[in-house]
Amino acid sequence: MIFDWGGTLTPWVTMDHLAAWRAYADVVHPDDPDRAATLATTALGAEDALWLRVREEHRAFTLAEVLENAGGPHDDQALDAFRRYWDRATHTDPQAAPMLKALKDRGLLTGVLSSTAWPADWHEHVLHRDGVRDLFDARVWSSDLAHTKPHRAAFEAAMRAVGVDNPAECVYVGDRPYDDISGAKSAGMKAVLIPHSTIPAVQQVPVDVAPDAVIQSLSELPEVLDTWLL
Repeated sequence: MIFDWGGTLTPWVTMDHLAAWRAYADVVHPDDPDRAATLATTALGAEDALWLRVREEHRAFTLAEVLENAGGPHDDQALDAFRRYWDRATHTDPQAAPMLKALKDRGLLTGVLSSTAWPADWHEHVLHRDGVRDLFDARVWSSDLAHTKPHRAAFEAAMRAVGVDNPAECVYVGDRPYDDISGAKSAGMKAVLIPHSTIPAVQQVPVDVAPDAVIQSLSELPEVLDTWLL
């Protein structure tokens, strides 16, 4: 069992991306609001351009690349302000831990595969904070990879990390029809959709593929798997 992170293990929260970069820029330019506003807008533009590249080429990127393209400094305090702004969108669904324990009781391996620009240690901190980090056998973040979902290489990296060679033995759970469902199905996995995220129109790509199951909450997943294992 391999899971998407944002919108799947964490409930979707609509965030103001410009405000996030403004939190960063206000630390870089604490006494110059005009320069801070310009830097925030430039950083958001750089990030949007890289996410567009993800959609078209499935090439991964990092926050360091965003800052390089925006001409912004890699300032630890400023990036911490950026991360704190995002904090309210990072909290793990309360249903995740009991669901993961139920999967473990069934002898299943579990992992995470997320398309993200954030460094791995940010995510690892969040999962540890919420008491679920050790419920996963492996955690893979695209900021450590060459490609993001839906590229097959990203799914193969997650399989290797979990310790599975045969994609037919894997199930991927995610909230995005393009990145998660079509990507997992193309890689040979089963796919489960949680359809509650408000995905921005610019990030949507029409796909002609159906998930193997649709669930309304993480708590439903063990029962779905039981029907497949019978």
